[in-house]
Amino acid sequence: MRTLDRTEANRRPPVLHREGGKIVGIGHIHESDVKVAYRRWAPVYDHTFGMVAAQGRRHVVEVINQMPRARLLEVGVGTGLSLPDYSPKHEIVGVDLSPEMLEKARERVVEEGLDNVTGLHEMDAGELDFPDNSFDIVVAMFVMTVVPDPEKVMRELSRVAKPGGQVILVNHFSQEEGLRGWVERRMAPFADKIGWRSVFDVDRVMVCDNLSLTERLALRPMGLFTMLRFNKALQSVEQPVAAE
Repeated sequence: MRTLDRTEANRRPPVLHREGGKIVGIGHIHESDVKVAYRRWAPVYDHTFGMVAAQGRRHVVEVINQMPRARLLEVGVGTGLSLPDYSPKHEIVGVDLSPEMLEKARERVVEEGLDNVTGLHEMDAGELDFPDNSFDIVVAMFVMTVVPDPEKVMRELSRVAKPGGQVILVNHFSQEEGLRGWVERRMAPFADKIGWRSVFDVDRVMVCDNLSLTERLALRPMGLFTMLRFNKALQSVEQPVAAE
């Protein structure tokens, strides 16, 4: 059997993710692609994508800072751009897959004396090494279009949130119409190169029966990013038992 080389593999049509006959995502990202992409991004992230997302990130942290004191997990903490903006009343734990990004986050914590940041760990968002029901708030900003299996990650976010706690996503969700939709579809085949999916439907994160969507908010600037705020049920949702 002939093995495809890298050039031939790259000529393959992009992977289409369908749900109910609808295309909800284009392109596939492997964990190795993410690590390579963010190794490249780490030295310049704060001054490139970090600046583009800055207003949306601060907008969400403003919302979080109005909440009562909490133990908070930030998944995909990156270089730690959001860490100085959290209220010191919150205890912050951060995780990221990229050791290069985490190195910059740790430097930021030391330089700015962020005593409320109690842990920064290299960790896969799809296999969080925390017990069930560990955090009052679980935040994932600009993560779901990056990870190889967003549905699995969403279930992990739900698992580590306490009953009655909150899961907050900040993400780009694609649109089908207009110039923006056209650009997103043209970028989609290059997901593994740029490190994120430009075509990504909101239905891909609506997979947890024990999470109820309580708020959907278009963020600054110009609504490019959206905040989704979920509440976790106080009791586990019982799954139907198959008849014998």
